[in-house]
Amino acid sequence: MKRFSVFLALLALLSGCSTTPPTSVHQPMTARPDYRPVQQAANGSIFQDSSARPLFEDRRARYVGDTLTVTITENNRAASDSSTGVSRTGSISAGVDGLSVYPLDKVSAFKKIADINLGMNSSNDFSGSGNAASNNVFQGTITVTVIEVFPNGNILVSGEKMVSIGGQQEFIRLSGVVNPRDVVSETNSVSSSRIADARIEYKANGVISEAQTMGWLSRFFLSVLPF
Repeated sequence: MKRFSVFLALLALLSGCSTTPPTSVHQPMTARPDYRPVQQAANGSIFQDSSARPLFEDRRARYVGDTLTVTITENNRAASDSSTGVSRTGSISAGVDGLSVYPLDKVSAFKKIADINLGMNSSNDFSGSGNAASNNVFQGTITVTVIEVFPNGNILVSGEKMVSIGGQQEFIRLSGVVNPRDVVSETNSVSSSRIADARIEYKANGVISEAQTMGWLSRFFLSVLPF
């Protein structure tokens, strides 16, 4: 009975640890901005220097901790169609009109073996065909955070958006490398097609997603059964 209680406690612990789906995006998914000392300038009657950025600097994300809006516009289509045909035919034939046995006086019963024929035919045909198609559409927006700045000026961004509706949690995650020149300065946004090493995920967790997932015991038997 004690072992059974321990087993139930272990299952409860495992179920509790699986509330958040695993991810493959770059970590961490957020970062605090680095401290940058601000050179105090003489404040005038109109302009008060209280910002960490210069007056004429645009608002494009370029430092650790800055936020960037990503417009997800993924529309991927792939198709493949192939066919194969192989045919092979062969034939072998041989014949002997007559065969005399020598000497005839010692083998009187078999004087001649006539009309010996040998024939063989073979045929081998193979044909195969296959096709595959994939169509994926993903559209939306997400705001990510700069987590690293590379020596060449490119920035590594990562972020997550979680929406919980009726006990069902939906996660949108994105990470990748952005060239600041591709960021639209007016809106501080960039298209997902301009992100290098992009990792975009849409996962859900809840009763609906659990109902659509095969149980672990069924997956185990499905992987070990030979038929």
